[in-house]
Amino acid sequence: MLESVAVGVLMHLGAVGVFFPVLLTIELPVYLTIILGLTRDRLSPRPADPRPTLPAPTVSCIITCYNEGARVERTVTTLMEQTYRGSIEILAIVDGAAGNTETLAALKRLTHRYARSSRRRMMVIPKWQRGGRVSSLNTGLYLSRGQIIMALDGDTSFDNDMVANAVQRMANADVIALTGTLRPRNQHAGLWTRLQALEYLIGLLATRTGLSAFNVINNISGAFGVFRRDALLRVGGWECGTAEDLDLTLRLKRYNGRNPRQILAFEPTAVAHTDVPETLTDLLRQRLRWDGDLYYMYVRKHRSAFSPDLLGWPNMIATVWYGLIHQVALPFVIAGYLVWLVLLHPPAAVLTALAVVYVIYLAITMVLGGLAVALLSERRRSDLPLLAIAPVYPVYRGLMRLWSVVALLAEIILHQHKDTSMAPWWVLKRSQY
Repeated sequence: MLESVAVGVLMHLGAVGVFFPVLLTIELPVYLTIILGLTRDRLSPRPADPRPTLPAPTVSCIITCYNEGARVERTVTTLMEQTYRGSIEILAIVDGAAGNTETLAALKRLTHRYARSSRRRMMVIPKWQRGGRVSSLNTGLYLSRGQIIMALDGDTSFDNDMVANAVQRMANADVIALTGTLRPRNQHAGLWTRLQALEYLIGLLATRTGLSAFNVINNISGAFGVFRRDALLRVGGWECGTAEDLDLTLRLKRYNGRNPRQILAFEPTAVAHTDVPETLTDLLRQRLRWDGDLYYMYVRKHRSAFSPDLLGWPNMIATVWYGLIHQVALPFVIAGYLVWLVLLHPPAAVLTALAVVYVIYLAITMVLGGLAVALLSERRRSDLPLLAIAPVYPVYRGLMRLWSVVALLAEIILHQHKDTSMAPWWVLKRSQY
């Protein structure tokens, strides 16, 4: 009897213990780096406001538009109403304008509304044939006049001090690009949107603040990216292909080895709002694309960039650890652990192991979510209730990681991320990849 009990206990402990090396070697270093970065960020002195006598740089906002319809009015209006004292030019690029008539009509109405704005200039550029997001961004870059370029989505709106806060951060000449806080504006639509709001709070606000404290930020968001014009021109603008935001981030990082003072920053006070998927089907479809992008970028397109001579040691270690290991390899490790657990252990051992893992990730969620709300949030009243769904969040993240395996395998087998399917054939044939 005692022997059978002992065997059962050892089996339970063994089932749990196998996961701890994964946790200690892959997960915890990432989370500890984020927490240390948050601490460093809070203890660092805030940059002083630039003197009002200094000339304010012109900011060019490139809005990529496709099928937003009347929603694009909110995007343009929030840019027109910015408190920034300098000039802002808005270039709305309407992709596939021949069939995108509702969006084009909404933008033309806005040009009449804001025709007499003194320090705000708006241009509507219709691309009659569908050319894809990359061609829209490069068109906007070519036509823009600002020293600072913002690449923005047509379904994203902004706090009225966003431009001022972003430009203030870029007063540091070493900052060549930055991204800001991205918030789901439809977070109250249901459980899935609330879970994504908590995910954005932890995975974007807390994570990017922590990583940026060591100048190893993982990505400049495609929905909300801010760049110096000369930095964009130096790397040749945006390249044709999928995940153009991660691609551009990695190409900008290739100069860190030769210029370690170069900074890719995160500015939490520059806030944007976007719509997130409201149904599970739409969410899975989005992550199928996003997670497949990761394999394409890290393994196929940019594997030659993993060199300290190009990235510098900090960015190379962070890119390998957070990109290749944490985002690409870890989902397979977790899936393999679950298969091993279910096939080779009794139900009691499986439940024990899953319960222990759940408690660990719940603790991580509460720590990172609590730090994000306490130290970073400018909307604590709306963010604090998100912690109430923290008990569900580890399950949600586990499901997303398992779904990531599906996305990664689809990319490995089907090679579906060679180029964007949104570009016509004459664009695709010119792509290097």
